[in-house]
Amino acid sequence: MSKLPILLIAVLLIFGCKAPEARRPITVKTGSFIDDSVERNKKLNALEEASIKKLMAQDDKEYLASESGFWYYYNNKTTVDSLNTPNFGDIVNYNYNVKALNGALIYSKEDLKTQNYAMDQEELFTGLREGLKLMKAGETVTFLFPSLKAYGYYGDQNKIGSNTPLICEVTVNSITENKTNR
Repeated sequence: MSKLPILLIAVLLIFGCKAPEARRPITVKTGSFIDDSVERNKKLNALEEASIKKLMAQDDKEYLASESGFWYYYNNKTTVDSLNTPNFGDIVNYNYNVKALNGALIYSKEDLKTQNYAMDQEELFTGLREGLKLMKAGETVTFLFPSLKAYGYYGDQNKIGSNTPLICEVTVNSITENKTNR
């Protein structure tokens, strides 16, 4: 018998049982897209902030800066200390309107109707959610939100476009405490 077929089978077994090697990508992607996006968003935020500050400078209202990155002033501030701001799970009954920075009305209070919001348990755009936390029953506050705190890149898919800073006048009608969270 010839040793050639046995040698051929042995060589095939040795090389045929080799583990597959991972293929390496031809090009290595870097974070350039993300880096570009971050820079673009920083520039956009700076432009919006400059527009909002210019608007505030033209007004005689006493604006406050929130820790969350928006500005506001009280149209009607309650002086009753016994009233509380809403906590997690409290039901806030409120009305609001939405305007562009140039003052053009986007949604009226009638369009949006009276809303009930379970604090931090339902979807609401970031700025309004944070703004409601600052308010007491009976107060009316006007908020100036950069697009980052409003509807951001996507808008509301209706009347509010992409990257649109907003002015919202909000009135809290009542706050009903959630007794289970106390």
